[in-house]
Amino acid sequence: MQDDLFASDEPEVLIDEDGLAVLYRRWLSEEQSRGAFQTLAQELRWEQTPITLYGRTQLIPRLNAWYGDAGSGYAYSGASFAPRPWTETLAALRGRLERDTGARFNSVLANLYRDGADSVAWHSDDEPELGPEPTIASVSLGASRRFSLRHKTSRRTLAVELADGDLLLMSGTLQRHWEHQLAKTRRDLGPRINLTYRQVIQGST
Repeated sequence: MQDDLFASDEPEVLIDEDGLAVLYRRWLSEEQSRGAFQTLAQELRWEQTPITLYGRTQLIPRLNAWYGDAGSGYAYSGASFAPRPWTETLAALRGRLERDTGARFNSVLANLYRDGADSVAWHSDDEPELGPEPTIASVSLGASRRFSLRHKTSRRTLAVELADGDLLLMSGTLQRHWEHQLAKTRRDLGPRINLTYRQVIQGST
């Protein structure tokens, strides 16, 4: 990965109430994001994880893969993830994220949305192993998708199109007060890879 700074203009502050959500358009150039997508689509060990919701076990409507440092295991909805070792591409992106944001990350959850029928339901990344105020860096590769946020108390909602190469940085108390989703769509869309870099508290699982 090149060591240039943000390719985007000034970041857009989406939320600054009960947490912070900041969007950097074109954090990766078109060439960088295309190369990363092609490499990750082929080299990551994609699987469709079964989770338990309301007592029912079902496959998540997307493919996923977990990578990170040893000891950065993660669990949600009855599913546990043991990290695979970093790939060269994932590690390079982590290095650039840490330089550009000043945050530290020891793991990444990769999701592959194959088409508009793949999705993720309303949720917050508020698991105990992420700590009370996690910083989560979300990198989008491939097709644009609409990402929605909803305040848990006021029910205020916000929707934004996350495009190829964009970086969404969520921090502070955002996961405590807000939830987010990537809804299904009937639009004819190509595949999208989303990388959410996190700092798992070692030994918490």
